[in-house]
Amino acid sequence: MNTKIFISKELFSPHNERLLAVVQVKRRTKKKIPFLATGGQRNYLTYICLSVTEKKPFRVSITKVKQFYGQSDFVKRSQWTIDQLQQVNGIDSSKDCPEFDLSFDNTVDQWAASSAGDKCTFIQVLHYTCQRYCLEKKPEFVNCQAKLLGGNSILHSAADSVTSAVQKASQALNERGERLGRAEERTADMMNSAEQFAVTAHKLAMKHKC
Repeated sequence: MNTKIFISKELFSPHNERLLAVVQVKRRTKKKIPFLATGGQRNYLTYICLSVTEKKPFRVSITKVKQFYGQSDFVKRSQWTIDQLQQVNGIDSSKDCPEFDLSFDNTVDQWAASSAGDKCTFIQVLHYTCQRYCLEKKPEFVNCQAKLLGGNSILHSAADSVTSAVQKASQALNERGERLGRAEERTADMMNSAEQFAVTAHKLAMKHKC
């Protein structure tokens, strides 16, 4: 079972939320972390999670989740709604890179994903989610590769594949309907011809009988 499934099962599914994307991150800039009462500093893994409620009105959230070393549990930390997201900065639009920034109403987080691929997938899903669920002002996506915002996006490719399949199925049904229509026309013509032949034969039979 991968990390996304664990996090979803533990933190989101119990609250009727669907986990859309997860990316493991670490800060690009050092942040002062206060020492705990024990005098030691605890290490942890950090994940950025994108989720949406299962029922209307849909609520999309971006949640910071931590997992402390030596523990199996995940803990929710900061959380924002998608309406609080002001800007997504991909840092470099010319190449794949793991760095990205998320700017909210009251804070800016500078992250480096565990890999460039994980960051790209997260931003693709985030962009698609914003286009779908942000009813008013959508966040700004800057310094992002075009493939992350459309075009060759895996999400749009999947949508195009579905659309193509539907179009092909519709065309096949139309062609089948046309063939059935032509068959019905031929059947009607044959029935008319048979009726005319029967009438003619009956007239000839009556004439010779007389």
